[in-house]
Amino acid sequence: MQSASGFLHEGRAYGLLAAAGLRVPRHGFIDGELRGKGPLPFSPGEPIVLKGIADQLWHKSDRGAVHFGPFDRAALEAEAAAMQTRVPEHPWIGGLVCEKVAFQKLSGLPTEALVSLKRDPDGGWLAVCGIGGLQADAWAALAPPLLWPIAFTTPEQALAELREHWLGRTWLGRQRGTTALTDEAKLLTFLQGLWRAVAALEAEGVTLLELNPVVLDSEGLPTALDGVGTLGGAQSPAVFPPDPTWYQALLSPRSLVLAGVSSRPGTVGRIILENIQTSQLPSGALRLIKPGSTEFLGLPCLDSVAQLAAAPTDQLILSLPAPQTLEAVEQLCRQGGGATVVYLVAGGLGDGADTEGLGQRLVACLEQHRRAGQWTPALVGPNGLGLFSPDLGLNTLFIPEEKLPLRAKPGHVALLSQSGAFLITRLSRRTELGLRAAVAIGNQMDLRCSDFLWGFGSDPAVQVVGAYLEGFAPGDLQATAQAARDLCATGRRVLLYKGGRSQEGMAAASSHTGALAGDHALQASLLRRAGVLLAERIEAFDAALAWLGAYPKGRPQAVAIMTNAGFESVASADLLTGPFRGSRLSEAETAALTATIAAHQLTGLVSARLPLDLTPMADEAAYLAAVELLLGTEADVVVVGLVPLTKRLDTVNPEAYGAFASALKTLALSSGKWVGVAVEGGPLYDDYRQGLRDAGLPLFLTMEEALEGLRVIATEM
Repeated sequence: MQSASGFLHEGRAYGLLAAAGLRVPRHGFIDGELRGKGPLPFSPGEPIVLKGIADQLWHKSDRGAVHFGPFDRAALEAEAAAMQTRVPEHPWIGGLVCEKVAFQKLSGLPTEALVSLKRDPDGGWLAVCGIGGLQADAWAALAPPLLWPIAFTTPEQALAELREHWLGRTWLGRQRGTTALTDEAKLLTFLQGLWRAVAALEAEGVTLLELNPVVLDSEGLPTALDGVGTLGGAQSPAVFPPDPTWYQALLSPRSLVLAGVSSRPGTVGRIILENIQTSQLPSGALRLIKPGSTEFLGLPCLDSVAQLAAAPTDQLILSLPAPQTLEAVEQLCRQGGGATVVYLVAGGLGDGADTEGLGQRLVACLEQHRRAGQWTPALVGPNGLGLFSPDLGLNTLFIPEEKLPLRAKPGHVALLSQSGAFLITRLSRRTELGLRAAVAIGNQMDLRCSDFLWGFGSDPAVQVVGAYLEGFAPGDLQATAQAARDLCATGRRVLLYKGGRSQEGMAAASSHTGALAGDHALQASLLRRAGVLLAERIEAFDAALAWLGAYPKGRPQAVAIMTNAGFESVASADLLTGPFRGSRLSEAETAALTATIAAHQLTGLVSARLPLDLTPMADEAAYLAAVELLLGTEADVVVVGLVPLTKRLDTVNPEAYGAFASALKTLALSSGKWVGVAVEGGPLYDDYRQGLRDAGLPLFLTMEEALEGLRVIATEM
């Protein structure tokens, strides 16, 4: 019997687990609809546990529905009848008789586990494993449970993490003064069984199976003593992918139409037009939609989107109020053509300003047409600030050029941002980045983060994706992780800052973009396992992006530090922990460094050791010689600290510091290793910094910033 209310009872849970090869107690029903026809698998007098199974009865012991005693069928039937009277509000399913499993315990240490298999609408199937028993909540605060996204974690990886968890250390005898209760082979077999069970749970429509406790029997086999769950529930929303031709139409359109251009300078549509006119679009590729006009500002005009049915465009930008935006999209869908991709500038569709359900109408329109297999445009936004595509110098941002001068510098970085402001501040701050594209994706009402990652994955020019997200579209978390994993499998990088992690941040994200931030722990676990580099601070994101913008390949683990200031050397040494370490010099390398120090008249001032403090007496030649030597050691990356206030460094003559920067970059390229520079000084040295950036070196304001960016990259799973 399966509950009409969606309750998965213990007897059914045992059957699903046993079918997956997992150890469950011997058991059988003595009454109710599930009463067995043959004898129960127990001997008279054998110790057993009788459990009262009733619909939605999750905590049996609290309601007097658990009984320990010897096996005596008549007595147990009477006890089951009594249990039924104790839970009158729960429809009775039957009395379940189970063997009383003798399990192993340790004095003062928890040995019971809680294991949960859950189908999350956004993250897919998850396994959660932590300390169980009656005090599971209290122990969770001390030893947080492990979270394993099934599609992105293997049983072997789960075992490696369980081995280091408090529970695993206890079970395997790795706690001080304990002996092993089981071994890794038995735990791996158990985990493999859980992974197998997921397929059966999915087929049965199970959404949650909670096993508490899971104990180790006398042979060390993990055994589920209790198991309940839920059936049915919300399914992941259906996704109807857009025509993949949207990607080229967005980044490299052959034709473009803009709606919403005013005669008044400084308006949103007018700024977008002025920016587009600086691009290298083909002659005659740009048109406007201007009701009642055939020409405006020297450009040909269409009366409405209806005319696009006969003269379609690659990209249509709608800089219109929300109601008119919706009407335009609905018209395109009705006429079955007109624009491959539509960029929606306006907000007020599906966000906090949408009080009329316009966003719901928009989504329903797209789903209706795609479900029926009818032509539908791909939409970016709404609430989108625009994009920058250096291949054509295409700038559709509604930021005037005097505020954000952009120059086409094609490269391997793609920037993706749910927040337009985040995107443009990155473009303003990191002018050295070579870009394939920079796109503000807005509210993800149609094209979602995963769609953009698939698009970038199809583009060989993209080697690094840097993304800022406040929330995932419904059902898009797992799709994003899958797209990221596929990107990373080809040697490319995905760097992400996820906003909206606190309750306050989630509320702000929801009101701003209509996005719910969701469970950060789940998102982080899923994305990290997919290979995504997660930055916990925006400054760390920027620093990691600077490194990857210069060096898309490689993973620094041994770091060589050289500076001309003692405080930088000391502070940097304190940061060489965790995923990377300070590199070491062999005796021969130390001797070579000693000779280099002498050759530059620094003997007695500089010690031949790492971190290397060259002191303010070192000039550019000393720096270059030391960098060349360090790049020949085990170091994966050399971080150069420059306090520019010393007279020995030429920070005034662009030719001098340009040559120094070019020489540093040449050393990096010839060695195949990374070189980055931190210049700690005030605005007086901004031109000096820019000269280093222009050479293609990652440039930082402090050594701490440089190392924080490296740490994000070095923690790659």
